[in-house]
Amino acid sequence: MNLTELKNKLPDYAKDIKLNLSMLTTDEEHMDLTTKQIQQIMLATAFATKNFFLIQQFSNEMLAHLSIAEIDAAKAAATMMSMTNIYYRFLHLVSDKSFSSLPAKLRMNIIAQPGIDKVDFELSCLAVSALNGCGLCIDAHTKELLKHGLTQIAIQSAIRIASVMNAAAMSLEIETTISP
Repeated sequence: MNLTELKNKLPDYAKDIKLNLSMLTTDEEHMDLTTKQIQQIMLATAFATKNFFLIQQFSNEMLAHLSIAEIDAAKAAATMMSMTNIYYRFLHLVSDKSFSSLPAKLRMNIIAQPGIDKVDFELSCLAVSALNGCGLCIDAHTKELLKHGLTQIAIQSAIRIASVMNAAAMSLEIETTISP
């Protein structure tokens, strides 16, 4: 199955999501991202949605476009952020700020050595962090990307990809769960 088939699987009420999916894959010159970066972000956010159909679709689709290291990095970004986003969201939201002074005691070596370009990995981590709603992680990844010279447009584009992938997953979940 390809992206066209995925869009065809989305119901009529998700027409805007279909259009947005098309824009993500055809409007890259206005996104300040490379094709590889877009593909990696789409794959990492597909994993983060936990939607079986979306994961299956993008895993199969990206096998033809991304290296094993890039696919593994997308998996690592989704997995690592599923841990760190919970922890750092807690630190951000808890009223007792003394928890921030405690050591995290969480292994995060993959962030320093992701096996692919650091900027590409950071983009996927940012997109997944936005999906998971962790303000501290969003800030940390945004600062890192700006430090490496990424534009605000590129950063915004990563978040747009996450939002569209999340909406596609929601529509697919609704259609899988509820039959008319």
